[in-house]
Amino acid sequence: MKQIATPFRGRLALSVLAATLLAGGAGLAWSDEPAKDGSRTTLTLPLDENAIARDTLPQGSFAPVVKKVAPAVVKIETTTTVKAAPEAELPNDPFWQQFFGRQFRHMVPPGGYHEHGIGSGVIVTKDGYILTNTHVVDGAAEVKVTLTDGREFTAKVIGRDPKSDIAVVKIPADNLPVVAVADSDKVEVGDVVLAIGNPFGVGQTVTKGIVSATERGGMGIEDYEDFIQTDAAINPGNSGGALVDINGRLIGVNTAILSRSGGSQGVGFAVPSDLARNVMQSLVAYGHVNRGFLGVEIQNVTPALAGEFKLKEATGALVSEVVPDGPAAKAGLKDGDVILNFNGKKIADSRHLQLTVADTTPGSTVPVEILRNGAAQTVKVTLKPLSGTDNVAEKGSDNSQDTGTLNGVGVGDLDQDARSQFNIPKTVTGAIITQVDPASPAAEAGLKPGDVIEEINHQPVKNADDAVKLTTHPDSKRTLLRIWANGGSHYVVVDESKAG
Repeated sequence: MKQIATPFRGRLALSVLAATLLAGGAGLAWSDEPAKDGSRTTLTLPLDENAIARDTLPQGSFAPVVKKVAPAVVKIETTTTVKAAPEAELPNDPFWQQFFGRQFRHMVPPGGYHEHGIGSGVIVTKDGYILTNTHVVDGAAEVKVTLTDGREFTAKVIGRDPKSDIAVVKIPADNLPVVAVADSDKVEVGDVVLAIGNPFGVGQTVTKGIVSATERGGMGIEDYEDFIQTDAAINPGNSGGALVDINGRLIGVNTAILSRSGGSQGVGFAVPSDLARNVMQSLVAYGHVNRGFLGVEIQNVTPALAGEFKLKEATGALVSEVVPDGPAAKAGLKDGDVILNFNGKKIADSRHLQLTVADTTPGSTVPVEILRNGAAQTVKVTLKPLSGTDNVAEKGSDNSQDTGTLNGVGVGDLDQDARSQFNIPKTVTGAIITQVDPASPAAEAGLKPGDVIEEINHQPVKNADDAVKLTTHPDSKRTLLRIWANGGSHYVVVDESKAG
């Protein structure tokens, strides 16, 4: 099992769910390159959008649902070649020889050994396209798929997307059983779900639970997180398996658990089917995922920030920095804008915007509703493709404790010595914070030496004198700061009224 964090007694750990076993064997490498003419298959997965009858539940048994879905949930076995250490580094000690004999140092062959893993997958097309997790097949020299009827195939890895932990493999077969794909946006907390997979390699297993939460993020498992949380028991080996509703439709791909023990403790996570479906179609068509790039750094709108930016509620994504010459900059977006709606979708927070932008086709021109100086307006933005180094909308500090004032804060001019000491780019201007009273509300707000004050109450700060003047006779005990720190800019509210 690949660990996101090492579990030990008394601490929670996030684990992805591939079971790993050690053994010997041969490997066969597959290529996931396109055809020689550069062409790729275009795959469109239809959605079953029929509503669930939430006022009734199956009486007595879920067997009809299982019979419908189980044949399309497969076991995936992988072989990964692990290089051996140089012969000189292999154990050659009498202590080990008494257990393994004098040939112990030659037990690991010069070419390395093979590590075998077990996971699950879901057939979604009759001609053999299978959804699974990236961590199930990542680095595998050989991937074998076993159907419930006993048939075994060597699979080709079509593509992997580590940012969402979704991968696509294909087996050479036709007329296969499939799981219909549902619209995961319509899933509600309390819906009954079944998890189907191969936990611990014991064989296909079905567990029942409910949807415990939707749109779970901030777990630190993947770059793009929008998990469905469930209490249906899922364990190592369930990775890539199906999470289905009571109509037998795929609503998620089981991916991770939160656990103290490494086994199921009632908190499991699945990549929603809408995200998995979009990633799959892009992997099949292009061999990689085409994500949109907006070109802004963003942060959540806290209640304190909402008041400063004239919002009725703490919603939307606050633009803390605009990437020069990026799509947002060309469309006229500015620092301090609050993005309320993107391409017809209401934006709840920065994570929601990140997911929405990523899911938008590069090259698309979309309407973006913003709030600027308390007035709403709409601009048109043409997205670029997200490169390997760009960020769609890099989530900045949430600043959920944005309280305090500038009392106890010392500032100085931003000279070359300060730039060198704190690695501050030449493009950053303002007043550098030289000291912060640890007992002050400013310290509680997160201000620290080395931060650069770029704005105070929307007014630009060029030097220390500007910072002093703009805080000498404030109109309010609440002060809005734009701070550069840790390679990016973000907003902080300091509230003198909360000082004791």
